[in-house]
Amino acid sequence: MVFHPEFPDNTVWLTNLAIKAAISAGTKIKEVYSSSDFNIQIKDDNTPVTIADQLAHNEILKALECTGLPILSEEGIHLSYSERKSWDLFWLVDPLDGTKEFIKRNDEFTVNIALIQCNTPISGVIYAPVTEELYAGIPGIGTFKIFNPDADCTMEIIQLSGTKLPAKKIADEFVVAISRSHINLETEAYIETLRKAHPDIRIVNKGSSLKICMVAEGTADVYPKIGKTMEWDTAAGHAIAWAAGKNIICPDTNTELTYNKEDLRNPNFVVR
Repeated sequence: MVFHPEFPDNTVWLTNLAIKAAISAGTKIKEVYSSSDFNIQIKDDNTPVTIADQLAHNEILKALECTGLPILSEEGIHLSYSERKSWDLFWLVDPLDGTKEFIKRNDEFTVNIALIQCNTPISGVIYAPVTEELYAGIPGIGTFKIFNPDADCTMEIIQLSGTKLPAKKIADEFVVAISRSHINLETEAYIETLRKAHPDIRIVNKGSSLKICMVAEGTADVYPKIGKTMEWDTAAGHAIAWAAGKNIICPDTNTELTYNKEDLRNPNFVVR
């Protein structure tokens, strides 16, 4: 990853705003999660959306509007490439990543907020509202994890009170993180190729961007994704993984994921 240092001071300030936005959105999500009606609808791409997705989206827009930066959110208006291709610095947001897990009530969903500069994530925040785990990463500074953050949490607080990632690996087993809701034959075939070098392999099913976080923190060795994802699914995790010494690679080209493409879909990738 090429890190562009034009905004070194602003990056921490902007990350602090993203942290607060993620926590605030998580509060809205939990309010809906504890209710009896999610108001589930099906979008044009045949994926579900709930009132929690929209409330989290609104909360994030409100928290980040003071930055004056463009915001590309899964639940917002998706401008044409001709309108956004000149964006040098912008927010890339998934207000509720893992809506299927939210609907299943298995707690494995997150708020994802990334800061993108020159098509590269330079800051990422991921917050799991139910378990109250917050991950924040800035390439050049590092990735940190904190539990039960206060509403006024900042990157400085996370660095002082949280855990720097990756943590030291204890077990000798090779751990592969895979999707809980989106497994296919191609992924199973990829795992079989890993078994040749790692016969002691262990598979862990996990929802949302938490799989990327597992690699960043060292509780998983690899996360392969063969199938559809969008840029907002991976951007925050990409910054978090890279700042922790990991990366997201497209195996077909051996290159990193890039962002603000004309087609917002990601190619197949491996986090390692």
